[in-house]
Amino acid sequence: MSKIGFIGLGIMGKPMVRNLRKAGHELVVYDIFTKSIDEVVGEGIERGASAKDVAARTALVITMLPDGPEVEQAVLGPGGVLEGVHAGSIVVDMSSISPLVSQKMAAACKEKGVAFLDAPVSGGEPKAVDGTLAIMVGGDADTFSKVEPILKLMGSSVVLTGGVGAGNVTKLANQIIVACNIAGMSEALVLADRCGVDSEVVFNAIKGGLAGSTVLNAKAPMVIARNFKPGFRIRLHQKDLRNALLTAESKKVALPLTSLVQQMLMALMNRGSGDLDHSAIFTFIEEMAPKSES
Repeated sequence: MSKIGFIGLGIMGKPMVRNLRKAGHELVVYDIFTKSIDEVVGEGIERGASAKDVAARTALVITMLPDGPEVEQAVLGPGGVLEGVHAGSIVVDMSSISPLVSQKMAAACKEKGVAFLDAPVSGGEPKAVDGTLAIMVGGDADTFSKVEPILKLMGSSVVLTGGVGAGNVTKLANQIIVACNIAGMSEALVLADRCGVDSEVVFNAIKGGLAGSTVLNAKAPMVIARNFKPGFRIRLHQKDLRNALLTAESKKVALPLTSLVQQMLMALMNRGSGDLDHSAIFTFIEEMAPKSES
């Protein structure tokens, strides 16, 4: 597996490809946006003509796409991975999608004699760039052992969480915690500001206590600086929470807090903020608490 196929060169996929190349792997890449391919081909990475072409030229194919429909198109659609893949190859989908879609992909791959793992990631663009993503994997242990060294070139934490679909269940759990954490942080910082207490002082005072978290450390400085340049976009987090709610509904699990934050994200998207960083949940909370003129 010295030559790796990679499909999806977005905000996350591009730095992941570069880390694989930096480690010495040859790559064949494809994206529906040719500009994205152009940006990396000059770095010694080969251009794929289609997802089918990428699969035909490699034994390991990684997909990193926005959502389930895009994964289905890339894997099952015309000119897709399964039209070019060889028996014995491995497909690793690192997209954040519904666990049910992951299981559908695995079944289709199995019919072709191809192994499948779902391996969604957490950490956003900064951790994709420095190769320290958290990678949550679902699938069989033998396939995992074959690709684990490659996944560790993109992540500092790589954990097999169960069978196919378990990776995306774990990612949905992660996204619930992150979203609710950002919403709670936003409420706290808005309250501090409206009470006349400096938000940065509050952050520095609480970050070493029980309220401290990786989310707080990453997102509070962005909120304080009003820097909402996307590391992880609102529209993508909204998609993840939608998948969490659909999965929960199928299991008759109530997720009241997740539902509330998902509605906040939807409202932000409706006002044109979908491509801002998810820390911009703060602006939704802030607008509900206008400053007093007294």
